Amino acid sequence: MQETPQQYIARILGFSDGQDALAVLSSTTGRLRQLVDGVPLERWRERPAEGRWSPGEVLAHLADAEIVTGWRVRSILAHDGVPLQAFDQNEWASAFKYQEVDPRESLETFAVNRAGLLALLARVDAQRHAHHGMHAERGKETIAHLLRLYAGHDLNHLSQLDRMLGRPDVH
Repeated sequence: MQETPQQYIARILGFSDGQDALAVLSSTTGRLRQLVDGVPLERWRERPAEGRWSPGEVLAHLADAEIVTGWRVRSILAHDGVPLQAFDQNEWASAFKYQEVDPRESLETFAVNRAGLLALLARVDAQRHAHHGMHAERGKETIAHLLRLYAGHDLNHLSQLDRMLGRPDVH
């Protein structure tokens, strides 16, 4: 059964509830780096079940999602009320051949984009953090809301990767 946008938001925010979103966002690259450095390449290609993403596909998704995040945040900071386009993650996984992407490439794509996002957020006028965008499926989303949502997204996928790779789930 497909989740509604409201169910998705509630589920993802549940992962970051009570945590500092910027602290979570700042720690994700290090956690991913530990996984990539500590797990043999062949493990990244193993799918847990038919039709389910492999750990490598999850990491490729995180890398592409970070590109989308950077674009959305930049769009909102520059223009309050800007429309935000949705994307189909499964279509991207298929079209961009996530199963073939080297996890080290995904990690570096993620890391450089996350570092740029954090630097941007630190340097822009704090008043712009009150800006919002209008997501095509989820409606009005402020910068503060998006940061909590992206922190939850990180924690969701970090937990998923920890389980798939047989590593302890540590937040």
